[in-house]
Amino acid sequence: MNEVIQTDRKNKLEYNKLHKRLRRNVGRAIDDFKMIEDGDKVMVCLSGGKDSYTMLEILLNLKASAPVNFELVAVNLDQKQPGFPEEILPNYLKSIDVPYHIIEEDTYSIVKDKVPEGKTTCALCSRLRRGIIYSWAQEHQCTKIALGHHREDIIETLFLNMFFGGKMKSMPPKLLSDDGKNTVIRPLAYCKESDIAKFAELKAFPIIPCNLCGSQENLQRKQIKLMLKSWENQFPGRIENIFRSISNVAPSHLMDRGLFPFADLTNDLQINRDEETLFDEPVIKQESIASFDQSSILNVKSLN
Repeated sequence: MNEVIQTDRKNKLEYNKLHKRLRRNVGRAIDDFKMIEDGDKVMVCLSGGKDSYTMLEILLNLKASAPVNFELVAVNLDQKQPGFPEEILPNYLKSIDVPYHIIEEDTYSIVKDKVPEGKTTCALCSRLRRGIIYSWAQEHQCTKIALGHHREDIIETLFLNMFFGGKMKSMPPKLLSDDGKNTVIRPLAYCKESDIAKFAELKAFPIIPCNLCGSQENLQRKQIKLMLKSWENQFPGRIENIFRSISNVAPSHLMDRGLFPFADLTNDLQINRDEETLFDEPVIKQESIASFDQSSILNVKSLN
C-alpha cells in the first residue's frame, strides 16, 4: 500500500513538473512568434497521437488564463483507414467538453491506389491532408491552424531537407500558406519529444496509431531520428545546440546568393559586428574536447 502511495505521489510530482515545463515552452513559443492574438479562432488538428493530444491540453490550459480572448476548435481528419477506431476521439473530446468536428475523407484509398507497394506514403498523404485542412479552415473562418510538431520534428525535417532535398529549411513555428489564406502555427516548437511522451503517458491519452504508414520501418525520417538519437547519446547536448542554431543564422556565412548580396560586397560595405566575428576560429572549452577517433574530426560534448 505504501509503495502505491509513493508511486502516485511521484507520478503527481512528475506530472506537475512536466505540465509547467510544457506550458512555459508553449507560452514562450506563442509569444516569440505571435502565434495567437485576440479574437483568433484556432483550429487544433488532432491525429490521435501523443503530440496533438498534448498540444490541445496545453492550449486549453493557457486559454483559461491568457490575457487575450481566443477560440479553440478540435478537428480530426478521418482518412478511412481500415480498422480506424472512429469512436475514440469523439468520446474523448466530449469527456473534456471541447468543441470538435470530424472531417471524413477517404484519402486512404487514394494513397494506396497511387503509391506503389513498399514506397513511402507520407508525401502524398500529407499533401492530401493539407488541402483538406486548409479548405475546412477557410470555410469555418479559422484564423490559425495549430499543428502538433515538436522540437525533434523540426530538427529531423532540417536534416531530411539537407540530406534528401538539397535545401536548408525546416518547419517554421509560424507559416503563411502559399495562397496567403491560412496561417499555420506550431505551439510545441520549443517542446522536447521526450517530455511530450512522458506527459501523454501520465495523462493516459487514448492514443490512436497510424496504421497507414506506421509500419514502414525504412522511412527516411526514422533513419534521421536514429542518427540524432545516436549523436545525443554520444554527445549530450548536441540536439539542443542544433536546435539553437536554427534560430541563430548568419546568412553572410552561407552560400545563398538570394539571401545575401555576395556580389555587392566591397571593402566599404558595413556588416553586422556579430557576423564579422564568425571569421574567427570557434572557441571550444578544453574540458569539452573528448578523444579523437577516425569517425569524427573532434568529439565535442558541447560547443557552448
